[in-house]
Amino acid sequence: MEVKDANQLNPLTLAFLGDSVFTLFVRERLVNSHDSKSGALHKSANGYVCARSQAIMLDALSEIFTEKEKEIARRCRNAHNTSKAKNAGLSDYKKATALEGVLGYLRLVGENERLNELMRKCVEIIDEGVKNE
Repeated sequence: MEVKDANQLNPLTLAFLGDSVFTLFVRERLVNSHDSKSGALHKSANGYVCARSQAIMLDALSEIFTEKEKEIARRCRNAHNTSKAKNAGLSDYKKATALEGVLGYLRLVGENERLNELMRKCVEIIDEGVKNE
């Protein structure tokens, strides 16, 4: 998709795609590195894709975001969303939406190298947090 077209999309549409992209990335990574049953893999994946974890990721990554990524994150965080977070506070939910929006945007405009770099960093952030607990 052309950048100008991606810029015109509703921020929540970007987050919708970003949620899928990140979930697939996490699931593939788990399948490739663990020989577990699907239930255990699903539980592990939830530790990465939940709103709280994604809020932590956004906070850690925001300092390395480009200006465009910061703009997309801001638009997505401030978008009016009629749905509610199931197991997260509003602040975490909005931050998760912002992260997903950035990932969705990068996927749409074909910046796959940057997308994969950020998603790898996201996983590292959570893995480091688990090690430090």
